[in-house]
Amino acid sequence: MKEMKCVKCDGTDFAEGTDFMAIRPVDKKFSIGSNKIYTFCLNCGEVRSTRIENPATFRK
Repeated sequence: MKEMKCVKCDGTDFAEGTDFMAIRPVDKKFSIGSNKIYTFCLNCGEVRSTRIENPATFRK
């Protein structure tokens, strides 16, 4: 994995976290969904990426 660099402050220390608010398919109201995982700069808090923990949840 190449070293990441923050676009806002040029920091190189990152962490991952989640808000535990699941994202659900629009057409499946009772789906458990999947967590969002954020990668963010530990220096300034800028979010570098957001990804879905289990994208298979959205396959039809």
